[in-house]
Amino acid sequence: MAEETSRVRIEPWSEDDLDLLRRINTPEMKRHLGGPETEQQLLARHERYVRSGGTGPGRMFRVVSPPDGTPVGSVGYWERVWHGETVYEMGWNILPAYQGRGLATAALLAVVEVARARRRHRYAHAYPSVGNAASNAVCRKAGFELLGETDFEFPKGRLMRSNDWRLDLTGDRAG
Repeated sequence: MAEETSRVRIEPWSEDDLDLLRRINTPEMKRHLGGPETEQQLLARHERYVRSGGTGPGRMFRVVSPPDGTPVGSVGYWERVWHGETVYEMGWNILPAYQGRGLATAALLAVVEVARARRRHRYAHAYPSVGNAASNAVCRKAGFELLGETDFEFPKGRLMRSNDWRLDLTGDRAG
């Protein structure tokens, strides 16, 4: 895992990351997530990400590519109740110019370690659309177990057909 995670760094989301969030909020990047958000929704999301800090129920990070520190995406975790149990949900975005290089898997593995160190919840889940082959491959490569298909609400008010991937955070390492 150290080899994988050395391919990227994750840094806490900051006020300076609004431009990165705008670059992520494109039809291409959001085609499996109900499309781009409005500017108002984007500003609210950015504010939530900034406020997430390190003490709340989740945290967002910008993904940077060493050695020059180029921002290439986002990754994070947050709490959700799933089938009566509070778990971490994990999500990520890697800009198109940087996709296909293993950066999403490396970023997910890095954020798994952050969530694992919190020792707050046993499981982390990810819910990529069944049609999002790349994100489903990231889950598999990061050691998540496929539990099956499910209807998942995202964005609010819209059901999408997703795969439910789960990782036990009590183990020694992901993947």
